[in-house]
Amino acid sequence: MSAPRIRVLIVDDSASMRAVLKRTLSADPEIEVIGVAPEPDTARAMIKDLNPDVITLDIEMPGMDGLSFLERIMRLRPMPVVMCSTLTARGAEATIEALRLGAVDCVAKPTGNPLDIALSSAQLCATVKAAARSTVRRAAEPRAPLKPLAVGALRDVVIAIAASTGGVEALFSVLKALPLDCPPILVVQHMPAAFTPGFAARLNSECALHVVEAYDGMPIERGTVYIAPGGHTHMELSGGLHGRIKLRAGDPYGGHRPSADVLFESVVSLGSAAVGVMLTGMGADGASGLLAMRRAGARTLGQSKETCVVYGMPRAAFVLGAVEREVALTDMPGAILGACRK
Repeated sequence: MSAPRIRVLIVDDSASMRAVLKRTLSADPEIEVIGVAPEPDTARAMIKDLNPDVITLDIEMPGMDGLSFLERIMRLRPMPVVMCSTLTARGAEATIEALRLGAVDCVAKPTGNPLDIALSSAQLCATVKAAARSTVRRAAEPRAPLKPLAVGALRDVVIAIAASTGGVEALFSVLKALPLDCPPILVVQHMPAAFTPGFAARLNSECALHVVEAYDGMPIERGTVYIAPGGHTHMELSGGLHGRIKLRAGDPYGGHRPSADVLFESVVSLGSAAVGVMLTGMGADGASGLLAMRRAGARTLGQSKETCVVYGMPRAAFVLGAVEREVALTDMPGAILGACRK
């Protein structure tokens, strides 16, 4: 007997976009669109009546905006929510906040030429299916700002981190707890190109560490986090332990650009002077690269299943033997610093 289809509620104020989303999702045999709503008040009633598995939610709507509605959902009735956003600076800022509030992921609305629409449609369906399998938790009450952990002497190493679905929230949690004298950190977070500058800026405003979107030729330094630009290039470390960022054009690797595998493989030559970290995410990007790092003598950590939004990338790495130790998200900053200590 086939598995039941994923039941989706679409919330968007544009009638034409509701039609596009419904047509796109309904074309996937694993998905059933059970309703469409033009605004949050209607959506609230439909959630009670229909009990959907996943909601797709527009960020900007009249009345109660998507972010306010998302906050209410995650506080009162946590469920998988996929945000549908326009690829603009304003949309990027709202999207990052949505991911912090508990949205599973964000996808671009299917627009543009036929190829762009086809790619966006495929991503939308894959994301909705991943959301249906994700672990969603009630939004936490606001807490006092985290103080960076106190540490002893840290080795001269490079830290490489990979994340995808659920990674925005995870990266905020990890990076905010790391101290200013932390070794350089290189991050691949699967995210559209329009979003990574705002993501880096938002992290920079809340972390003790200096967080930047990386550029080609940028020297790596202690106390700095380098976010791989989304979409167009892969990010590598060139020149060894005190080297520079290398951004290179190339086809997607394993379906991703930037790819975590490409980043991890670029630090393999550092041997024990590297630390690899795999956070929550869909798919298997980074698993083979992390294995190569471990075989070369690097310390490698994976986020635990219980604390992942999607236990995909960490699971793939664990099954492959790439993960030295799995760690709960709250313990990850301490584990990273432990791997860096002399």
